Amino acid sequence: MGQRSRYGTAAVAALLLGAVAACAGPGGDPAAQGRRPAGSSGSTTGTAPERGFTLVASGDVLPHDSVIRRAREDSRGDGYDFRPMLAGVRSVVSGADLAICHMETVYGEEGDYQGYPTFTSPPQIARGLAATGYDACSTASNHSLDDGADGIERTLDALDTAGIRHSGSARTAAEAATPAWLKAGTAKVAQLAYTYGTNGFPQPDGRPWAVALIDEKKILADARAARKAGADVVVISLHWGTEWQTDPDERQLGLAKSLTASRTAGRPDIDLIIGTHAHVPQAYEKVNGTWVVYGMGDQVAGTMFNYSGGLDPRGNQGSIGRFTFSPPGKAGGRWEVTKAEFVPQMMDTDAGRVINLPDALAEEEAREDYREAQEEISEAVLARGAAKDGLTMGR
Repeated sequence: MGQRSRYGTAAVAALLLGAVAACAGPGGDPAAQGRRPAGSSGSTTGTAPERGFTLVASGDVLPHDSVIRRAREDSRGDGYDFRPMLAGVRSVVSGADLAICHMETVYGEEGDYQGYPTFTSPPQIARGLAATGYDACSTASNHSLDDGADGIERTLDALDTAGIRHSGSARTAAEAATPAWLKAGTAKVAQLAYTYGTNGFPQPDGRPWAVALIDEKKILADARAARKAGADVVVISLHWGTEWQTDPDERQLGLAKSLTASRTAGRPDIDLIIGTHAHVPQAYEKVNGTWVVYGMGDQVAGTMFNYSGGLDPRGNQGSIGRFTFSPPGKAGGRWEVTKAEFVPQMMDTDAGRVINLPDALAEEEAREDYREAQEEISEAVLARGAAKDGLTMGR
């Protein structure tokens, strides 16, 4: 992708340092009981006021061998502990009412874990994600069939045990036809997830539904079905795009335009699109009135090399999107995003830690490589003019 870009003018810096969200309490999984009720108010249903909510979403969790080794070290020899690795972004994740991750890999059998090129990861990752505050994960990716149907079953079993909802891969046809149902504020949220492909691995015999593949007609049919089933907000997770390409490709742009244009009775069928896969941060853009994150980059990954074989630090960069949804002004109206933010983050592979860059740069002796990473992430995120639609950098 060429040389790393730089931009650090005072004008751009001023643009980026937008208001930081004061995240309200709870939400997330309807079974979760530990978070405070969200405080935003809007229209009423009967006598109870409707409450808005904040939603955060983050990029690929892609455990290479070095990541697995680090989690082993952090466990002090007793299994694998991913909580320290993710602790730097816990305040952002757990501070939201609803938090969505992307689990790119499947989980392996005890002791049989490996990274690239076919991944089987320790199931303890699910506990680490739950402890960080995640409520749901998309599980549709090009690595979803790296260990066949068994890998899917182990992964979804571990997420269930950790209390994390999931969408994108399935153990049964009924599960494949059901969104991840979540509750945030007073809204019922449906998450659906799809991938462009599975690296040539075929769907398991007799299970053509095991991994949800990107198909525009199916995505829209699923979104409409979720709305009919009572979803106030429909979130679509897409594993798409061209690896190592900062600019969204033509398929991303075209699909984003057509999906966000789809309406039923005048109301958009989809309320938010969040993308993964490219390994580098990509732009946020408001398309037909709906926010689209083309690519959030990686959240957890080892040292990354691009197609040329060169070390590419962008593979350890990412963003966390944070969106504040407010209740509709009238019954049957749309829940609108009234505040949109991004939080730059990166995986420090030397330390084996995910870094909240705005927090790290607030320290007295801030590292220059962190500053450069934040500038690069911000430039990519804002590349398609999202600032004019109100996107700001949060913390």
